[in-house]
Amino acid sequence: MRIYHNGQIVPLEKAAVSVMDHGYMYGVGLFETMKINNQYPFLYEDHLLRLRLGLESVKIKWDYTDEQVLQAIERTLIANNIENGSIRLNVSAGEDVWGMPSYPYENPTTLIFARQATMAPYSTKAGVILSTRRNTPEGHVRLKSHHYLNNLIAYQELQGRKDVEGIFLTKEGYIAEGILTNIFWVKDQRVFTPHVDTGILDGITRRLIIQLLHYCNIKVEEGFYSIDMLMDSDEVFVTNSGQEVLPITEIEDKSFFGTQGEVTKKLQTLISLCPSKLASTKHIKGVNERGDCIIAK
Repeated sequence: MRIYHNGQIVPLEKAAVSVMDHGYMYGVGLFETMKINNQYPFLYEDHLLRLRLGLESVKIKWDYTDEQVLQAIERTLIANNIENGSIRLNVSAGEDVWGMPSYPYENPTTLIFARQATMAPYSTKAGVILSTRRNTPEGHVRLKSHHYLNNLIAYQELQGRKDVEGIFLTKEGYIAEGILTNIFWVKDQRVFTPHVDTGILDGITRRLIIQLLHYCNIKVEEGFYSIDMLMDSDEVFVTNSGQEVLPITEIEDKSFFGTQGEVTKKLQTLISLCPSKLASTKHIKGVNERGDCIIAK
């Protein structure tokens, strides 16, 4: 593997980050994972906007333009001979003094990793309610940050099982999100998902799903929900940029429609029909009269 490191393409084994980088010392850094279609990062404008807002909130000055990011991603993909797959864009605070400064970070470290698309090992998963509770966000909203201990501890709770998705509860007992996903469920043709005020990550695919549901005239509600409400649903699915829409077939002893869920299937179809070079959800105009095709700029 060859990666992008502050303007240079280098072999992974030769890439080095300072031990005084505050991304290592204090976890001060953010990242975005983007799906790659024909060497084009899907919804990259939305990903980069979220990244920039997060960097501003932790006072990391990052001067890359969108065009420069696209060029860096393209160089990384070409260096690894990748047409379809995913990239991870990391921006950490960069090298600084021992101690936490109050001034802005002005020399961040930028890394881009790329990997080839592979066949997903599972087309569905079972859900497990985690005993590990979702920690509260570090700031006003949850950032997609390098601080992943809560996720790691939850993942270890699953003991390496790849066929299940761990579902976090908040400390108050409300449904939060998956370890690496957002969660939705369907009851009587109404869709429910936890509100961002529960402390979840406002996922890019989550936003896309909510927008598509509105265009399909399917009611979607965001709120604070109990386990009982989730368990009483007809369909459950989780979302992220890599898996997009993944059906959940069961949680504990309760079975759901899984791949046969009407809303789940509709959303999977709609996302599959998104233009491969869709830069942002703001470019989506709607769906056609049959509800099976996205119309975009």
